[in-house]
Amino acid sequence: MSIKEYFVSIFKGFYSLIKGMEVTGKELVTPKVTEQYPENRAELQIPERFRATLEFIYDENGNHKCVACGNCERNCPNQTIKITKHMAELPDGKKKMKLDEYLYDLGSCTFCGLCVQACAFNAIRFSNDFEQAVFTREKLVKQLNYLPEKDDAPAPALAAKPSAPAAVEKPATPSADETNQETKENKE
Repeated sequence: MSIKEYFVSIFKGFYSLIKGMEVTGKELVTPKVTEQYPENRAELQIPERFRATLEFIYDENGNHKCVACGNCERNCPNQTIKITKHMAELPDGKKKMKLDEYLYDLGSCTFCGLCVQACAFNAIRFSNDFEQAVFTREKLVKQLNYLPEKDDAPAPALAAKPSAPAAVEKPATPSADETNQETKENKE
């Protein structure tokens, strides 16, 4: 090693030290921001694309779009989603897949979004509700189809009218109108 190489290596080391101290110095004079969570929950700005937990998309009638195809379950890299389904026969004789249970394990989810991308029916999405802390791992397993599924079948048509009218029994409990009338009579 020559004297020239020795001084060049010292200069490079000193330059590297100055560059590192420059980054540290900038952070030293930057104003600090401390989040006062949980006191400032109302002012928190959660980004729209933040992935917190998986949820079904329900319409105003309480129906979800999931047809139990299983694409999300197959595309999940660590088997976070478990779907149980059965084949139901419709009144017109056709068969349709019905969803029994849609379980989602938040504790093993990597939030990759492959399940949402694989869903051809746009039935699931990630919410940005980030407060998911629980004390036991069992509470991290969530059932997404929490609302009962509506029947697709129309109400059965009434049978032909019977030839003789059936005797109509009076209900055992009085109606609200009868109760109100009885109390008015008692007061008089």
